[in-house]
Amino acid sequence: MADILKFGLVNKADQEALVSAVKRFSWRELDEASDCLAGNYLALGLRTGDRLASLMPNRVDLVIHYLACFKAGLVATPLNYRYTAPEIDHALGVTEAAALLSHEERDGDLTESKRAGSLPLGVIRYSDDHSSSERNFATLTTATPASVPTPPDDAAPAIIFFTSGSTGKPKGVTLSRETLGWQLATQAKSYEMNADDAMMPACSISHTVGFLCTFAALATGARVAEARSLEPGSELDFIRAERPTILAILPAALLSLVRTPGAIHADFASLRICGCGGDKISPELDRDFTELTGFPISEGYGMSETGMSIFNNPSCGRKFNSLGQICSGYTGKLRDNAGREVPVGQEGRLWVKSPANMNFYWNRPDATAETIQDGWLDTGDIMYRDEDNFFWFRGRSKQIIIHDGSNISPQEVEGALMEHPAVAEAGVVGIHDLIHGENVRAYVTLVEGAEPPQESELIVFVRQQIGYKAPEEIVFLDEMPINSAGKVDRVTLKQLAAQHHAEIV
Repeated sequence: MADILKFGLVNKADQEALVSAVKRFSWRELDEASDCLAGNYLALGLRTGDRLASLMPNRVDLVIHYLACFKAGLVATPLNYRYTAPEIDHALGVTEAAALLSHEERDGDLTESKRAGSLPLGVIRYSDDHSSSERNFATLTTATPASVPTPPDDAAPAIIFFTSGSTGKPKGVTLSRETLGWQLATQAKSYEMNADDAMMPACSISHTVGFLCTFAALATGARVAEARSLEPGSELDFIRAERPTILAILPAALLSLVRTPGAIHADFASLRICGCGGDKISPELDRDFTELTGFPISEGYGMSETGMSIFNNPSCGRKFNSLGQICSGYTGKLRDNAGREVPVGQEGRLWVKSPANMNFYWNRPDATAETIQDGWLDTGDIMYRDEDNFFWFRGRSKQIIIHDGSNISPQEVEGALMEHPAVAEAGVVGIHDLIHGENVRAYVTLVEGAEPPQESELIVFVRQQIGYKAPEEIVFLDEMPINSAGKVDRVTLKQLAAQHHAEIV
């Protein structure tokens, strides 16, 4: 990890390695800047193995920060930029972080935080105008650095990612330097990256997908075009300017991008692959993207605990709405609740074995033992596998709705709802029912300006597609709750359902 820039340094040191709409770095400049920062982090009193948290939007300086952590042997601990003060406190408390790098925009939240002000080595403030002050990021990247020690061995922790918290308090997924290296290798191989590519992660590089795409590209000598703004119009302008060959993006953001006013086929002509995951891709999105670009989306599946383990690699064919085939370096098995492997076509829970699997949850030996058994990692996701070894997602095991003894995937119901032209977003949960076990309740928001359908009309529309799995009731919302990972927040929807039930009782 400390030598991740080696290919670019050896083969094209003065060519561009990392660019944004504001800054541009050659391989040599990137290496020198991260050396400087690594030395100055240690000069602050940080020591090998310390957790250095970051609360940052997309900036090229965040990439330099990660590189500096790898070089200094610090454990990078990226926090979701949407975190509220209590969520920041939870992450800082779990990891016992020594210090925090934080953007000035979040000063107010840090004031409300109970932990940020008492970190052993305090807060390092980041300012977009690079104003110079004590403990400011700009100072640490320009002051003469101390020497950087030899990095720790490959078994040492490299990074801690936090889970989305969809099934409980976020846990700290810990990857060693070796494990992280495997995840990057898989990402590079699946996207077939090479030194002539330009990678654009149009998503947060504080999240697993954006981070892995960024550093897999750097490892292969590819140029990285870091999207500073994730607004559709800004992203389209950036694509036009930087001409990426690879785009990594979440489905909701991609739908907004392809529907940006003025977007035309020529804007995307440089792309050879668009990787998309993190949520279900609707037929509408797939159709709109393919019509605009001339090639389909490559859907994939991964999680912080495993990296990307399943992918629709263009060279191996593609099946729409499947997650793809198991990636090189991974073994995947679908098992029933008794631990028995299920046959082709039957649903089971995905277990993954790979050197890319996480090492443990930070300070959570109980959760680690529950998730990793005999070298296999329980993803908690329900899938089935077809005769061509393509995997198809059915839902989270803890989110599956059991109605009259039948399993219903919230994602399948949401997909059917999204087929209605008036539905903008959909979230589905199960609510307790004495007779049926659970009933299906859907929450939807509507497309602005669309003719609002009646609840009964929408239920019939969904029933025509998926029969008994259709919701018994639909609640219309002005705004869909979104969790810190940018996905439909089913925990909040569950709370809304419980509140509604209490009011009725």
